[in-house]
Amino acid sequence: MSVDKILHHLQPVSTLLTLAGLVLLLGLAPGPGAAQGPYLNGFDLAGALVPTAEILRGGPPRDGIPAIDRPRFMDAVAADRMLGPEEEVIGVVHNGETKAYPVAILNWHEVVNDRFGGQAIAVTYCPLCATATVLVAESGGQPLEFGVSGLLYNSNVLLYDRQTESLWSQVLAEAVTGPMKGQVLQTLPLTLTSWQSWRKIHTETLVLSADTGHLRDYGRDPYREYARRNQLMFPVREQSRALPLKEMVTGLIVNGEARAYPHATLQEHQGPLLDALGGKRIRILVEPGGQPRFFEENGTELAGQPGYWFAWYAFYPHTQVWQPAR
Repeated sequence: MSVDKILHHLQPVSTLLTLAGLVLLLGLAPGPGAAQGPYLNGFDLAGALVPTAEILRGGPPRDGIPAIDRPRFMDAVAADRMLGPEEEVIGVVHNGETKAYPVAILNWHEVVNDRFGGQAIAVTYCPLCATATVLVAESGGQPLEFGVSGLLYNSNVLLYDRQTESLWSQVLAEAVTGPMKGQVLQTLPLTLTSWQSWRKIHTETLVLSADTGHLRDYGRDPYREYARRNQLMFPVREQSRALPLKEMVTGLIVNGEARAYPHATLQEHQGPLLDALGGKRIRILVEPGGQPRFFEENGTELAGQPGYWFAWYAFYPHTQVWQPAR
């Protein structure tokens, strides 16, 4: 795809590009003594775990979509004045803290580098895939900070850690290039739900403030029309028409077995559901809007991956699709 076409499709974020950013967008040549390998947006793709030809520029350069590094929060009463009842948030409970991150803000930033009880956590969201992933941002006991590389694989954002400049697949939570290549980070359970639903259960929640230090129109959704069309902007390795491309599902992997749980189907069922996956019995609680939460028999909550069907299938083409027992 030509740069002109990329900028046409990404008009809401194209205003972020500067002349220096365009140089990065077109790729950086390695400096003297640098390792040999293909470079995109200044990242060395040599030895990538995914096909380098399928790593694509998404439009903005590295950090053209800026991560939030110093998040500020407000209480639920103040958030009521900012958020409509049906606005989506990513809710996280961890280390005794409860926080909600409005998707309207993450549409423009994609990464929040935060801390829960002193532990480094990265809350990430890819608007092209509607995938939310909360990462324990540490390796070998050392904290990591993440930024947005401006690169995609399977239409999904490739994050990068600032410590080693390795590229990380958001859906896989795995480094696919660089010194961290092959490392997988722990992911935490999350709830992608409406502000109304989250606030009802978590009355003392903190909420990410729109005071991010960046000038963005958080009242405007730059991906609104994209979400409505059953079409993709970028290619993916595998596709399935078993469900509409942008139907919301939550994917779960247990002992290597993958299953997608369609929200629309789950919404038709009341009360806890039972399933078996990867040799384990799983209890499913269905949140308002159809998003499931998964629990082992001992009560441990499992981290599911909410997002569009096409995104889950692209990474896990051997997935099953959950259907209610007849």
